[in-house]
Amino acid sequence: MTRGEVGLGLQGNKAPAEYAKIAKLAEEYGFDVLTVFSDLMYQPAIVPLMAAALNTSSIRLGPACLNPFALHPVEIAGQIAALDLASSGRAYLGLARGAWLEKLGIQPARPVRALREAAEIVRLLLARDRGGYRGEIFSVAPGTSLQFNVQRSRVPLLIGTWSPKTSALAGEIADEVKIGGTANPAMVRRMRELIDVGTQRAGRSSDDVGIVVGAVTVVAEDGAAARRLARSAVAMYLDVVGRLDPTTEAPAGGEISDEVLDRFAMAGTAEQVAEQAKALFDAGARRVEFGSPHGLTEEEGIRLLGERVLPRLANR
Repeated sequence: MTRGEVGLGLQGNKAPAEYAKIAKLAEEYGFDVLTVFSDLMYQPAIVPLMAAALNTSSIRLGPACLNPFALHPVEIAGQIAALDLASSGRAYLGLARGAWLEKLGIQPARPVRALREAAEIVRLLLARDRGGYRGEIFSVAPGTSLQFNVQRSRVPLLIGTWSPKTSALAGEIADEVKIGGTANPAMVRRMRELIDVGTQRAGRSSDDVGIVVGAVTVVAEDGAAARRLARSAVAMYLDVVGRLDPTTEAPAGGEISDEVLDRFAMAGTAEQVAEQAKALFDAGARRVEFGSPHGLTEEEGIRLLGERVLPRLANR
């Protein structure tokens, strides 16, 4: 059996030239997808993604994830159309409710409805449909149209969520669902059940919606050092993500055990990280995405992922 897709996830904290370099390297190693996280107060994901697009030729690219509360769906459509044009049809669009919006005084009311309407507005604008849209949350006047060339009339849609209701929405309208911050195979199996509520409602097949798993990744020759760094990285968000996983008891405060670490990060030697990725594929993930910081240094981590982890995932 050939493996599913393997992705590389990057934070928006680097100079554009660094993204160009990393994107070239990721493509050379054979990564299938390059994702840039769209976290509040980091640079907009479109900036690093455009640098990556202009310096690669085959790797797929996209933001994970944009949200319609901080960025209007018309702007989302414009950004993803521009990325698709720059990459000659390699873009995907990630949408999510968004996090930390309370810092902006934004209360994301009715997020499932908002995501549905945002996806529909993007679909209409990419398809050059000038009929407008009147939703319950968002509206676009008739005659509104993107004023530049569009590469494709539709780009693949990813929805990022842990929520049962949003997962069901994704089952109806999305191509992929991303569970961010987990390395837990049990959560992959649970997510399939949640997605299939929507696929059944829409008369779609389970195969129509892939599951993407992404988590903090640290790979190093010194596996113990990798796991120490991963513990530090995971500790910053474990209180939030730990409560979202219904397949495991939320970890209490204090030291993060090896068992808990393995549920929320991929860390250790190349062999250990590859085994974790295999377990996620075996549980039903279509794509495993290795997130920052990647290694004790990012350059070394990406090298080990490319040279030592990916070959172990080539055939299973």
